[in-house]
Amino acid sequence: MDVLHERCAGVDISKKDAKACVRTPSTKRRGSFTTGTTTWGSTTNAVLALREYLLAARVTLVVIEATSDYWKPCYYLLADELNVILVNARQVKNLPGRKTDVSDAAWLAQLGAHGLVRPSFVPPQPVRELRDLTRARTQMTREGGQVVQRLEKLLEDTGISSPRSPPTSWASPAGPCSKPSSTANATRRPTRNWPSASSATRSPNSPRP
Repeated sequence: MDVLHERCAGVDISKKDAKACVRTPSTKRRGSFTTGTTTWGSTTNAVLALREYLLAARVTLVVIEATSDYWKPCYYLLADELNVILVNARQVKNLPGRKTDVSDAAWLAQLGAHGLVRPSFVPPQPVRELRDLTRARTQMTREGGQVVQRLEKLLEDTGISSPRSPPTSWASPAGPCSKPSSTANATRRPTRNWPSASSATRSPNSPRP
C-alpha cells in the first residue's frame, strides 16, 4: 500500500490527557517505519508543548479523532502551524484491520499515513462564533417558553385564569421589557372625560332639562 505521508502523527484525546503517536521512517531499514507514543496533558501549555514536539518531528499530517468536545482545544491550537484533520470516530472504528492490541493513536497514524481517512468539515472561526450565538439564542428562547408554561400552570393551580395567548415578548430572550406589548395597549380602556367644575356650574339663563 502506498504511503502518502511518511511522517504522520495520530492523536487520541480524552478528558485528562492526549496520546500522540508519531510515525516516521526507520533509519535502520529502508521501507520500514518506527512509532513512538507519548502522553501529554490537556492544558493549554501542554498542547503548545505537543505542537512544538510535532514540529520538531517534521510531521506533515496530524490525525485527530473527534471525541465529544475534547478535541476542540487541541485541534484549534495545532491547526495554527500544522496540517491537522479531524476524523469521525465511527468511520475509523469501522475500517477493517482494527486490532485490539493496537492503540488508538498508532492506528490513527497508520491510517493517516496511507490516506485511508476522510477529514470532517470544521467551519472557520467566524462561522463557529455565529453558530454558538445562534444556538445560545435558541436555547434561551426555549427556556423562556418553559418558564411561561410553568407560570401559566401556577396561575391555574391558584385559581387565577391566565390569558389564552400570552404576549410573545414573554418568551423572548431579552425578557418582557424588550419591547412594548401591543396587547396591553389594545386592551386598555379609554378614560372617561368628566366635566370640569366650571362647566358643571349651570348659568342662570340656561334652560332646565
